Amino acid sequence: MEVKDFLIRLCESAHVSGYGSEGAEIVRQAFSEYLPDVRTDKFGNVVGFKKGRGKGKLMLTGHMDEIGLMAADVDERGFVRFTTIGGFDARVFPSMEVTIHGREKVYGVIGIKPPHILPPEDVKKAFKAEDLFIDTGYDREKLIKLINVGDVITINSKAAELKNNQLSAKSMDDSVGVAVLYSAMKYLRRGDHDLDIYFVATEQEEVGLRGAATSAYTIEPDIAIAIDVGFAKTPDVNDPRVIEMGMGPGIGIGPAVHPAIYGRLVKAAKDANLRYQVDVLPSRTGTDADSMQISRLGAASAVISVPLKYMHTQVETVNVDDVDQTGRLIAEFVRSFDDGELEDILCL
Repeated sequence: MEVKDFLIRLCESAHVSGYGSEGAEIVRQAFSEYLPDVRTDKFGNVVGFKKGRGKGKLMLTGHMDEIGLMAADVDERGFVRFTTIGGFDARVFPSMEVTIHGREKVYGVIGIKPPHILPPEDVKKAFKAEDLFIDTGYDREKLIKLINVGDVITINSKAAELKNNQLSAKSMDDSVGVAVLYSAMKYLRRGDHDLDIYFVATEQEEVGLRGAATSAYTIEPDIAIAIDVGFAKTPDVNDPRVIEMGMGPGIGIGPAVHPAIYGRLVKAAKDANLRYQVDVLPSRTGTDADSMQISRLGAASAVISVPLKYMHTQVETVNVDDVDQTGRLIAEFVRSFDDGELEDILCL
């Protein structure tokens, strides 16, 4: 399967934090194409293992959970009130199409008052999730036979291919990271390497970096690299911390990033003539690396970010070339290790 096809399949599936079985099955099948040892742990993380020469353990993560919604109430007219799972911006809710995963899948839309009948003082106010509702068309009597309070709700969104090899869909954050893992294992499918590699599609990153914490505790990696998305430059975003679409991955630098691993990633990119950018991370990274860095005795951690536009919306957009470049970078990083190097690299 091509990396882009895998990415589209995963984005279009349902895999909200804590409810990711549909997405996890897609990941398990894909990882099994290249890895003989793929399992799902008790937390729901999908872990693929590729044996090296046993000269150290490298843990690579991309979180497979997406943000979503949850049914909070069904009012007397059958309208569904909802709350959020993960960090949604409520400004994107109006006119969303959604699916409530109840006893049956129930289609709905998120409606709002027309601007014509809003009080003047409310016209320019931002929407809040608690002020909105999902309309399924059912009355309450029928609807409560199909769904329960607490049912998870996903956004309906088909992937759209844009020009210049850009792809738009929901849940690119962080289906992209999982697609990078898939790409890296394809590049590493032939040849030996020193490091034993754990490819981990983690659960519940969006609600607290939890899957990375449990899997890192079990694996005890020497090196741990989180592959996530970073803010890409758009006409309305000129923050110096953003990275450019189509210019390769951002290699994180900051206190949470081990300086030797950062240097090794940069050298691997230069030696292979791969495009890369420097991603400034002055505090916590907000990625799986924050959990992996401090697990047990700690791991030498790093972050690689794929540029992404319109984060936490239903039209998150990436350049597929950046995904491929990131997979190649990881493969070159793995191949760069020689006998006996790991201990020297990790000693500051």
